[in-house]
Amino acid sequence: MTGRTRNRTRAGLSAAGPLRTALALAAAGLAAACGGPAAASGHSAQAAPPVRGLTARPAPAGWHHAALPGGQAVLAYPPAMHLVAGDRGTVTAARISRSGSYLLYLNATPGQGAESLRNWPHFRVNHLLDEDASAARLLAASRGLRFTSARGSCALDTYVTKIKAHHYTELACLVQGHSSASVIVAAAPAADWPRAAAVLTRAVGAYQAR
Repeated sequence: MTGRTRNRTRAGLSAAGPLRTALALAAAGLAAACGGPAAASGHSAQAAPPVRGLTARPAPAGWHHAALPGGQAVLAYPPAMHLVAGDRGTVTAARISRSGSYLLYLNATPGQGAESLRNWPHFRVNHLLDEDASAARLLAASRGLRFTSARGSCALDTYVTKIKAHHYTELACLVQGHSSASVIVAAAPAADWPRAAAVLTRAVGAYQAR
């Protein structure tokens, strides 16, 4: 991931990173993986089912916390993850395999650009398609979700990268605090998402925007 690309796509995982164990899809399988009506960039978020299992609550005992440099928000992450270098002004935590592959990924980024709580699901998928993804599909979307002292809109999506056709799933939320907005992205290889979803969703629910 380049810094500029990661800021524009809100730290989505891309093929430029070391996520080498993600599921690779053949070109002929792209339509099957990310096809369907929700793949279209203009598709209405109301047609997608709601995001489920996301509850605002404090992080479990023993979890670590890291604040955005500007103080807009605090990211909580489990002991199995650790902070890694990221773009200036952001916070990233990850669990990385011995081979250097991301197994779990969390990132917080200050809000910027034209995103809003209303347009967030479309905005997220469109930017994936503009930057890193050859195909993307919105799996679920919700607006007006409660976070700690904040409200947010979330998109659960799956996408295939333009380079090497890596397949990822992510839960990305735009969270509006009292004074500013920020974005939290929780991602894993799509093949691992069923196992990773619980801890990543817990981290998103513990996100604190100020």
